Amino acid sequence: MREVRLRTAASLRGTPALALSAWRGRSGRRYVVGIHELAELELDDMGEAVVMAVRRDSTGIGELIAVAAAGSSPRERLTRNWIARARHGGATEMHVHRLAEDEAERCEIVADLRVDRPMDQIMGVAA
Repeated sequence: MREVRLRTAASLRGTPALALSAWRGRSGRRYVVGIHELAELELDDMGEAVVMAVRRDSTGIGELIAVAAAGSSPRERLTRNWIARARHGGATEMHVHRLAEDEAERCEIVADLRVDRPMDQIMGVAA
């Protein structure tokens, strides 16, 4: 998997451009994402999406730390623990893909972007 940075321009109404990027999965499919700070406050408003915790190296190259599907029901929402674990793994950004049609498609995307090293291994926690 790899990130492909997207260029965006200011909107016609003069508002700042959205921070966008894209990730290519193992299948070769491209997933456009909005880039956000890794913040717990946004979890409550997340809704249905695929969420990626990302850290950047000194050259600006993004590395996926964790990928999860977030749904609208309480049992499908991401937990603050997920954010804390991602932050502990070095993540500073949350990339959000909101174009999946349903839960099944979100699960397919998570599988396509599967992280080779689970967050527990990155953080040195026994599985």
